[in-house]
Amino acid sequence: MSRRNLLLLKILLFLFALNSVSLFLYFTSNSRTLTPTQTQTQSHHSFSLNRLPLTDQNRRRPHRYSKPWPILPSYLPWSQTTQVPFRSCEAYFGNGFTTRVDLLKPKIDLSSNRMGWFRCWFSETLRSSVCEGGGLRMDPEKIKMSRGGEVLEEVIGRGEEEELPEYQNGAFEINGGDGVGGGGDQRLVTQESLDGYVPKGQIDQHTMRELIGSIRIVPSAEFQCNEWIEEPTLLVTRFEYANLFHTFTDWYSTYVASRVTGLPNRPHLVFLDGHCMTSLEETWKELVSSLRYAKNFSGPVCFRHAILSPLGYETPLFKGLSEDINCHGVSAPDLWQHPDDQKTARISEFGEMIKASFGFPVHRHHTEKPSSGHNVLFVRREDYLAHPRHHGKVESRLSNEQEVFDALKNWVSNHKECKINLVNGLFAHMSMKEQVRAIQDASVIIGAHGAGLTHIVSAMPKTVILEIISSEYKRPHFELIAQWKGLEYHAINLEGSFASTPVVIDRLNGIMKSFGC
Repeated sequence: MSRRNLLLLKILLFLFALNSVSLFLYFTSNSRTLTPTQTQTQSHHSFSLNRLPLTDQNRRRPHRYSKPWPILPSYLPWSQTTQVPFRSCEAYFGNGFTTRVDLLKPKIDLSSNRMGWFRCWFSETLRSSVCEGGGLRMDPEKIKMSRGGEVLEEVIGRGEEEELPEYQNGAFEINGGDGVGGGGDQRLVTQESLDGYVPKGQIDQHTMRELIGSIRIVPSAEFQCNEWIEEPTLLVTRFEYANLFHTFTDWYSTYVASRVTGLPNRPHLVFLDGHCMTSLEETWKELVSSLRYAKNFSGPVCFRHAILSPLGYETPLFKGLSEDINCHGVSAPDLWQHPDDQKTARISEFGEMIKASFGFPVHRHHTEKPSSGHNVLFVRREDYLAHPRHHGKVESRLSNEQEVFDALKNWVSNHKECKINLVNGLFAHMSMKEQVRAIQDASVIIGAHGAGLTHIVSAMPKTVILEIISSEYKRPHFELIAQWKGLEYHAINLEGSFASTPVVIDRLNGIMKSFGC
């Protein structure tokens, strides 16, 4: 056999092996019956999907469409196992919620009615829980907060305290069956016992803890509902809801909670807050099956399966700012073949989830270099009205941003080695879908330290990040995200907020040389 034929044979064998691995990962990641652990996880939640008997008072809402989970190249199974090492990357970013705490176990009462149930899955690493329950009733009239969902201009000047929930007696109740006395104030849990699995920590107003602490157990005779929500539903309270970075922490938390509880489809969502609308709702609506504000319900509503996700402050995206999370991003196939407690593909998985939700392809592993050249995205900071208490002015973190942009534009126009497109990332005036598109099409992303850079979770694996950091904002948000995603990262640290244009151009020129430019 000639050397050429031998080489061709080796290539064919390699392609066959690669195809086999790809098919194996596909079916392992997306089949509901592949592993005993996944099957067991699904059985953990079977009670939540059982239908309660309907009466004249229990009007069932017709089943709503639930979006399926997309097929994600970086997906790895979210198995329920106690073998997740403490403070490992999977414990931080994946399913470290392995300690089960049953607050109310599911069972049948004397009248053959299925009672409510409630449990939490605690993470020793994150010191927080994903909680879920069934037969849970919410009375919006007993939640003190603004209505929510208004147009921003209609609520200028409204205080944040008006937008966050205050749970009055009877705001949340759970069906305790016939054996529970009526007219009392039997709570699901005491505030002291919550310290073990929903600790307050450094959070001043821990709304998830307050909600669980407010739940009353009532007899079946007192458990009346105007409406039943049949599908799994996330109950979410947002903080700093107009800030992209903090909203990313909420998006990540809801995604993790959905996976930890083994939901077969994307959940529906109810905002337990009274915030007005923002442009970020575009992404919320794409990520979940449906979205409503709690105050939009006309009366008491009951949930077959309600899920409470940890606050954004309790996610690794936020905790990494104050504690060392020494994890490095790798591809899912690499991690599958070579397990490593200090490596993760979860940030890439989440970034793909965002892209897939907007309908973008997720099977591209490299930024394609079209005939039009490489895209260099410059993420800009612009003035815009963010929320009712905002004055409309964005604090400058790069005082000569326009000068830097103009200098880059001039350099790009005279660059002869290859075609470079400088993209003006005016995110404040772009839809979220347009922002995600700009991120995924970029070979290089440049920007001053600011929330818009959080979008790099959706960047392609070979994208390079260049962050310009003023002396007043030396925080590691985006260096960490780049590390956890496995992206090449560079920083230009300024003595103040003024950047030398030759320095920025020199750094970009060095990066472009790595692309063969």
